[in-house]
Amino acid sequence: MVVTTMHRGFYDGLYWLSQDWISLPSRIQDVLWVTQGVYYPILAIAGVPMNIVTLVILSRKKCGLSKCVTSYLVAMAATDLMIIIVDLILRHMPMVYHIHFIFLYSVPVCNIHAVLLYAVTDCSVWFTVTFTFDRFLAICCQKLKSKYCSEKTAAVVLGTVSVLSCLKNTFWYFMLTAHYWLMNRPWFCRVTNDVRESRFWVIIEFLHHILTPALPFVLILLLNVFTVRHILVTSRARGRLIGQSARDPEMESRRKSIILLFVISANFILLWSMIMVYSIWNRMLYLRYLSVWINDFVQELAFMLQLLSCCTNTVIYAVTQTKFREQLKSVLKYPFTSIRQCIPSF
Repeated sequence: MVVTTMHRGFYDGLYWLSQDWISLPSRIQDVLWVTQGVYYPILAIAGVPMNIVTLVILSRKKCGLSKCVTSYLVAMAATDLMIIIVDLILRHMPMVYHIHFIFLYSVPVCNIHAVLLYAVTDCSVWFTVTFTFDRFLAICCQKLKSKYCSEKTAAVVLGTVSVLSCLKNTFWYFMLTAHYWLMNRPWFCRVTNDVRESRFWVIIEFLHHILTPALPFVLILLLNVFTVRHILVTSRARGRLIGQSARDPEMESRRKSIILLFVISANFILLWSMIMVYSIWNRMLYLRYLSVWINDFVQELAFMLQLLSCCTNTVIYAVTQTKFREQLKSVLKYPFTSIRQCIPSF
């Protein structure tokens, strides 16, 4: 007997886990619901300060990164912080602890929440793409580097992406109702059956998932492939010119930038892959095209991985950037240093 778990929260998951007769997929989903009850609060408690600290450190521009790179990383940290607030704290945690958030049913702002959430998500994804493209030009297209890879161009690109993301996601305001549904579906607001079954709206939502994150996946993979190819060709050529044993300052300076680029790209691809596959499959299901069945617990795990991606960039910067680690230590020590200075010495 298959029992759907889409209506369950943390406490329901605890109850159903004690039952012996539920199916394996339902039991896995119950485990995920219970895990989310602990995982999401920890993610929120860690993610908010981590991204704020990252914003502070990067804004000081003392990490040895170019102004252009810093602009992209600041924008990515800002959108990650916004996703933690509007998606993790204001969407997923109320679904896990829905008993404590019943009052949201009477708050008619869900469609506005949806527009903001998906716009910020689009910004986060496409900022990663634009950062990857910027590094591709900086490494592979030296003639365009001075013209494109500048702080001013980065500001224009980031601003354009932000405006387009907001405009693109206005359709959610008309597709969804203003009332919360508090169910873990791609649409988390109440939606009429006419809209849900409408082929027009299904196609629009399907295209939404193609643009974010399917197309960015393809672009990031292609740009990284071209970048790796260029690096290998350049390394061989420079090795023949200056000798294998000679120290090459230019290649060493590029190395840290390349490592940062590849780690950020790999982090994005790994943590967003599952939500991309599930979202497209879910929309194909409503279009009546179904070649394989995917259990609902895959969606739960996909959301958990996607939200984790908003808390990993600080760790990535700390691992790959020496000066960022130094600034991070300085920021973490600052409160204790200030307290110590305020205490009079005897």
